[in-house]
Amino acid sequence: MTTEHYTFVIKIFFTRMNNTLHKIYIAAFFIVGIAVAILLAINGYTYYSTIEEEKFFNASHQLLKPSGYLGHGLGILGTLMMIVGVAIYMIRKRFRLFFNLGFLKHWLEFHIFLCTVGPMLILYHTAFKFGGIVAVSFWSMVLVVISGIIGRFIYVQIPRTIQGQELSIKDLNALNDEIQFKLLNNYKVNASLLAEFDHINRISKYKSASTLGAVVFIIKDYFNIKVLLNKFKKELRKMNLPRSGKKEAVKTAKQMLIMSRRIGLLRTMQKLFKYWHVAHLPFAIIMFVIMIVHVAVTIAFGYKWVF
Repeated sequence: MTTEHYTFVIKIFFTRMNNTLHKIYIAAFFIVGIAVAILLAINGYTYYSTIEEEKFFNASHQLLKPSGYLGHGLGILGTLMMIVGVAIYMIRKRFRLFFNLGFLKHWLEFHIFLCTVGPMLILYHTAFKFGGIVAVSFWSMVLVVISGIIGRFIYVQIPRTIQGQELSIKDLNALNDEIQFKLLNNYKVNASLLAEFDHINRISKYKSASTLGAVVFIIKDYFNIKVLLNKFKKELRKMNLPRSGKKEAVKTAKQMLIMSRRIGLLRTMQKLFKYWHVAHLPFAIIMFVIMIVHVAVTIAFGYKWVF
């Protein structure tokens, strides 16, 4: 198979991924990540839980120590996963040549998977012992992972097209109007429930929200929306609608409520995302620079694993 064939297959996979396939795609990442964590914890518990002075006498020391067959291999695999995870996402995001190679959100999910499992493998590679300049790289990696989780939260608050481009306020308002029209004309909502929808949908309440206030709004809205949707479900039970129609109505109502919040907090989240980039990038650079130095020194001292 040529490189063009591989590129074509990848493009078809990421572009034509339907909802069912996407759920399988995400589930596979989740299952692999959990399985790796459980297997490493179970198989290495007796060694990793042993105090540092006694690890040398543990039967698994030669296998699981940082320079051991498995320990060294975990470090190499974890490092490669992080390098590949960062590289492919940056290439897909920044180079116009690859803009049509699948949806950006699917590449972001792949990036998150590699950059979550990779640090986990590196953690076990260290045998939970951190010292010297490597400790700086390790804690930078921890901060990169934590900030990555925060960044993912902020990212999903900014509405985007399926290709990953941010939507403008004009686009969002048009989409929100379309969702509201669909909900209110297709499903008869009683006056009191409609008033609650209008109250939660007030975009003006978000205008003066600070960064902390935005987070508070999101948390409060999460519970308010759940309560309101439960009331809406009860109203739907009284209607003579097929099950699929009721499900679609709830989905539409949820979209409308969440869309209003995202419109109201768009500017705040865009600003917060810029600040996040400023904080996330330096830790990533420090981590990779020290990681490269660590790998170079390891090779210089003859620790080449099976190569």
